[in-house]
Amino acid sequence: MTSTPPQRRVFLFLQGPHGPFFHRLGKMLRLAGAEVWRVGFNAGDRAFWFHPQSYLPYRGEVEDWPAHLAGLLDTKDVTDIVLYGDTRPIHAAAVAAARARGLTVHVFEEGYMRPYWVSYERGGSNGNSQLMQMSIAQMREALAQSDMEAPLPPGHWGDMRHHIFYGALYHWFVMFRNGNYRNFRPHRSLTVAQEFRLYVKRLLLMPFLAADRLIATTRIRRGGFPYHLALLQLEHDSSFRQHSPFASMSQFLEILIAGFAEGAPRHHHLVIKAHPLEDGRSPLRRDLGRLARRLGVAERVHYVRGGKLAQLLNDSRSAVTVNSTAGQQVLWRGIPLKVFGRAVYAKPQFVSDQPLAEFFAAPRRPDNRAYKDYRRYLLETSQLPGGFYSSRGRRQLLRQVVDMMLAPEDPYDALSLGTAAPRQQLRLVT
Repeated sequence: MTSTPPQRRVFLFLQGPHGPFFHRLGKMLRLAGAEVWRVGFNAGDRAFWFHPQSYLPYRGEVEDWPAHLAGLLDTKDVTDIVLYGDTRPIHAAAVAAARARGLTVHVFEEGYMRPYWVSYERGGSNGNSQLMQMSIAQMREALAQSDMEAPLPPGHWGDMRHHIFYGALYHWFVMFRNGNYRNFRPHRSLTVAQEFRLYVKRLLLMPFLAADRLIATTRIRRGGFPYHLALLQLEHDSSFRQHSPFASMSQFLEILIAGFAEGAPRHHHLVIKAHPLEDGRSPLRRDLGRLARRLGVAERVHYVRGGKLAQLLNDSRSAVTVNSTAGQQVLWRGIPLKVFGRAVYAKPQFVSDQPLAEFFAAPRRPDNRAYKDYRRYLLETSQLPGGFYSSRGRRQLLRQVVDMMLAPEDPYDALSLGTAAPRQQLRLVT
């Protein structure tokens, strides 16, 4: 009796996180016996892919991409598609084509429990994740297959400087070396030159921003007043744009300040914390000041530029966000949380359904036991220790993710079936 030979795996990479992570991942998949191809849409994609024999430039128009992709899937006999985020137009088209053909889609994203984790899922992420349809009861049933202790998160972002550096370098290549990709159009509203200038500005201003953040945080922590925390997101982030009811962050701020002015006790304050990568493309501080003055709460509203969340969260009475992944840190501390958008953690057991004014007046606490089960489920399935941008983070991530990509089941099914490979326990690094 002869054994059936293993299926030949052909991975087609699309756009990835800035930097060399996708190159390193492709190299390791080739070592495992898979065939790997990479489609590049601009000079930034090309700059970080160091295997020219497997590079496939796409220089056509966006509207011609689905037909071109269909040809690639046929000629290369693709079995798997790998991408970072699933909502930008070229990726959404690829996900639709893969579903129609029964191909496997591997989706990477920033970790749902960032800073020190990366999300790896199949089929979709964020509002398109399988987690959106799962109940806590189903997760608890799957957890009965495992006795792993959930690791604690480190208290730092990880590799923010690497993230900003690779972002600036990527946009430099697109800005100055993109002559062969004249039809390329960024999936965001700003031009490549504007993106590049914002990244460089962010790098140059990091010391000033750190000082401003320290002063603001110290004043709040020493102020002696109870406060609520609002967690802002990047207005151009796919989770905000695709999975929330708002067209701009200013719309969210208007509802937020109005709810605070109506419902919060008059001795309570509101702290608005910007995203760590906020670069000033949206007039958040100006809009916030205008709204707070109009509603008579300017003396009770504070703005903090990015930075670590833990210090502010530890003393917060509640938190509000659209659908930021930082909501996970809120729930981990047992702090009441109100969300407005679709999020993988927006389960009825631990996210408040109170009207906003009522929430600010008397927020209901989450079911901490249910959240701990949910968190443990994520850490045993789709959340991997490591990162995309620092060499240390990439090494840690690659130790596990390649085996998961080659496995027949996705991370969620593998736990339910009891076929998940042993997971690396996270060693805290401070």
